[in-house]
Amino acid sequence: MPARKISVFGREFKMPRSRGLRITIGIVLTIGGILGFLPILGFWMVPLGLLVLSYEFAMVRRHRRRFVVWWERRRRPD
Repeated sequence: MPARKISVFGREFKMPRSRGLRITIGIVLTIGGILGFLPILGFWMVPLGLLVLSYEFAMVRRHRRRFVVWWERRRRPD
């Protein structure tokens, strides 16, 4: 199975092959982002964690795709 990649702002990052590790990373990033008021942690971690989780869970993936469609329509000049 080829390694999964995440594209963030035009850059691609390889994700671990282990599904459990990908889920763990996504959950840790999301929880760390909720604690964004603490030093080092930041609210930027929430969308990144959800992005990682969207590759594993259909419900999160649907929301990501809806957001991408909305974003592209918003950016497109009429």
